[in-house]
Amino acid sequence: MRTLTHVVRPEEEGRPVRTLVPRIFQLGTHAFRRLKVNQGILVNGEPVHASFLLHAGDQITLCLETQETASESSPLIRYLDEDMIIVCKPAPLATLPGRDHGVTLRELLADALHQEPGSFVFHPVNRLDKGTSGLLVVARHAHAQRLLSTQLHSNTFLREYLAITEGIPEPESAVISAPISKAGTGARRMVDPDGKPAITHYTVLEAHHHRALVRLRLETGRTHQIRVHLASIGCPLVGDYLYGTPLASLQDRFALHSARLCCMQPITGKTLEITEPLPPELASLL
Repeated sequence: MRTLTHVVRPEEEGRPVRTLVPRIFQLGTHAFRRLKVNQGILVNGEPVHASFLLHAGDQITLCLETQETASESSPLIRYLDEDMIIVCKPAPLATLPGRDHGVTLRELLADALHQEPGSFVFHPVNRLDKGTSGLLVVARHAHAQRLLSTQLHSNTFLREYLAITEGIPEPESAVISAPISKAGTGARRMVDPDGKPAITHYTVLEAHHHRALVRLRLETGRTHQIRVHLASIGCPLVGDYLYGTPLASLQDRFALHSARLCCMQPITGKTLEITEPLPPELASLL
């Protein structure tokens, strides 16, 4: 159980729980209702109604559903606290259950923390395709997920990727601003003037023969954004079976890796920065 506390200040006296608590703890309507139903809002240690009027000096406690931290020894985990986990997801590995996905990141992480997969509190914040490896943030309770999600696509939550492309992008550094939409009924996406805005920054770090190592930063987070944007400039990811050419040696993954992640710890405000080097199977492609 994760608990958060706040002592009511004199200027907050007389406010009801229903108005002060969501503002102080940045709770959404759904999260507040769930806490109220589960008696997760305490004042001076006792459950209260949403209409309860607060007095200066009252201690408000939120009781958030999570599990106790059991282990930090897993090779998946790069950062772990009561509110969030940063993991390095292998590829090919799905984050959540789906058709023909087999074992998922949720199940591996539950096992690493000695939790039952079905009851493991697991809220992915940023998403990675099954074929993409690298850093991914998981919230350990719904309140942390909401606070982390508000950071997405802002200067507080930065994601940098490393990719190996077939062909060398020109110029060496540029911004791809090309809207993206669905292409038919399947998973495939395409550049489309009528699609949703999508912006990707890239820089070529190395070039060897017909391939390049490229660093990319997302300004938006559309499905398959990096894959679609690189293919649109004639430089698809090595091994991209949807937008380029499959490569048997990559075994159902492609050459894209989430290599750097910066965000703010949702409760303490501490800045976190984690880096993850390119996996050997991708580095060898150069």
